[in-house]
Amino acid sequence: MSLNLIKLCVGAESIADLEEWIALRLRLAGEQIHTTRMMPKNREAILGGGSLYWVIKGIVSCRQRITDLRARRDEDGISRCDIVLDPVVVAVDPRPRGPFQGWRYLSAADAPPDLATAGSADADLPIELQRELRTIGLV
Repeated sequence: MSLNLIKLCVGAESIADLEEWIALRLRLAGEQIHTTRMMPKNREAILGGGSLYWVIKGIVSCRQRITDLRARRDEDGISRCDIVLDPVVVAVDPRPRGPFQGWRYLSAADAPPDLATAGSADADLPIELQRELRTIGLV
């Protein structure tokens, strides 16, 4: 079973804001990397299909598949972990999440499900409308 990470998306106002940042990063660097201080110890479980779930403004909002975890040292000799992410952002069923520092493990059982997938009844609805309908319990 895969293991996920969850992290605050500091500075992003929305999923669209995150996607704009990703597009810029891809143009400049060719891949999206999020650098963090600590290397996860459960590397193989994460690389076996795990995702990074982003908390935007106190809500678990979306995820990106993790494609690699790279250890490196910065210019000051401090060890870092580069989390390499698939650039595709997948909206998830929104869930509130309080503040925390760094990243945390998120089991597959505790991870929120993806919002509408192709072929589902509400797949053609805008993401924000899907979120509102879920919030009030209509889907």
